[in-house]
Amino acid sequence: MQPHTKRKVVSLELNRVEGDLEVKIEYDGEKVTDAWCIGLMYRGFEQILRGRAATDGLVITPRICGICSTSHSYAAVAALEHAWQCPIAPNGTRVRNLCLMTEGIQSDARHSFLMFTIDLCNPRYRDVEGYDRVQTLFEAFSGRTYVETLQRTKDILKIVAIFGGQWPHSGSFMPGGVTARPTRAQLRRARDLINEYQGWYEASVLGCRTERWLRNHTADDVEAWLDEAEAHRKSAIGTFWRFTRAIGLHRTGVGEGNLLSFGNYFDPVRWQPPFEEPAMLLPGGFHDAETGLDSPFDHREVTEHVRYSHFVDSGDGRHPWQGETSPVAGPRDGSYSWAKAPRYRGKVCELGPLADLYHGGDPLVRGLFAAEGSNSFLRQFARIHRAAPTFELMHRTLDELVADLDEPFLIRPTPRATAQGVGFVSAARGGLAHWIELVDGEIERYQIITPTSWNASPRDSAGTPGHWESTMIGTPIADLEDPIELAHIIRSHDACLVCTVHVLDLDRRFRFGAA
Repeated sequence: MQPHTKRKVVSLELNRVEGDLEVKIEYDGEKVTDAWCIGLMYRGFEQILRGRAATDGLVITPRICGICSTSHSYAAVAALEHAWQCPIAPNGTRVRNLCLMTEGIQSDARHSFLMFTIDLCNPRYRDVEGYDRVQTLFEAFSGRTYVETLQRTKDILKIVAIFGGQWPHSGSFMPGGVTARPTRAQLRRARDLINEYQGWYEASVLGCRTERWLRNHTADDVEAWLDEAEAHRKSAIGTFWRFTRAIGLHRTGVGEGNLLSFGNYFDPVRWQPPFEEPAMLLPGGFHDAETGLDSPFDHREVTEHVRYSHFVDSGDGRHPWQGETSPVAGPRDGSYSWAKAPRYRGKVCELGPLADLYHGGDPLVRGLFAAEGSNSFLRQFARIHRAAPTFELMHRTLDELVADLDEPFLIRPTPRATAQGVGFVSAARGGLAHWIELVDGEIERYQIITPTSWNASPRDSAGTPGHWESTMIGTPIADLEDPIELAHIIRSHDACLVCTVHVLDLDRRFRFGAA
């Protein structure tokens, strides 16, 4: 599978969180006619874990990612709890949820205002109305929202340190709950940190109180809200809305429309053995674009394909409990990526804030998706918007901890030597799942599927392009030396860290987006 001689190679150099990435596009002089997402680095955590003690995954897997280590900790401990069928102290679940919410809202802000919106300052847009305001807020290192985000996101992460000792890689999540019982003073400090962050979000990002913003259920509501006050128009989200609509961001990066979410935040009371059905505060699900129907998420419908990956080909897709991660010694015919190709019911899916808020019942995101489908604008807008409904959950969780502070935070588990388990959570970038198989107390098989594994997957056994690949196909590119259109599409999926994009054409190399 080789693009023709007119192809241009776009290389996105990411950190090792999800593996280094290169994107090859076939370009006909006007638009992208084909695309290939190429994972350049072999991770190997599945091999590292084989033969180790069952609890080693609690320490090793959070090191997969320095940005969402809390999410990996949560998925790892949930997988072990499912395998051991151990009861969980509701207070332990509450602490975990609060830490996950904290990690999520800081990640959303950092990606939005440190990694995505700086591209709106591209000189290509200098003649678009509102460009001066965009620079004032979003310019790298000097924009008001950029600078504020650096400080505010650092402060909110102190909540994770209160309950887990540090961030990243706190080690307080254990089967049955958490290791530390907070004091009332620590709970008050956590409340203060939430209030401080929410106050900044309302003043700078929204330009209004959260309650007012959440009354917006449609695009018309947002437009009326913008006309309501100058503070709304000058806010970060107001500026983002009008400017990105003006440049047509909502018409780029159109996805296939299959939205998959694992659900958000386990219910502290209902999430107990035998763990047969997900019990989430915000439900997950699968939206099938072909039928228009929504159905509950079922991890048994997940398969991974390796036909175009640098692994021993197992034929059709396998469920992770039967999956293998066996790298090939050299290039295999047709393979082009170290990433696998996850599918749900055999279909390409999109994961992330858009999918999570859609299935969680957010009226504004559901309304925008119904009107315009999946696109670059809506993915990023959902990420900026998501903190607003999350604050109420954070306050409610703290209220429950205060009320039940004298109850246990950990129920000591009874390990099982031979068992299978799965742990699934929604990280900031979408659904994250760990599958574990134990034999005689040791890890026999461990499979991890991250959100970017879904979004940036290669083709599957049927040759169907992955989600990123499909969103790039058909994209017009005005200037191949400055492919801002592709940058918006890929960054709207939040591939863990801001990327430096290079365009390669014969002997020329163009550097793009280095900020």
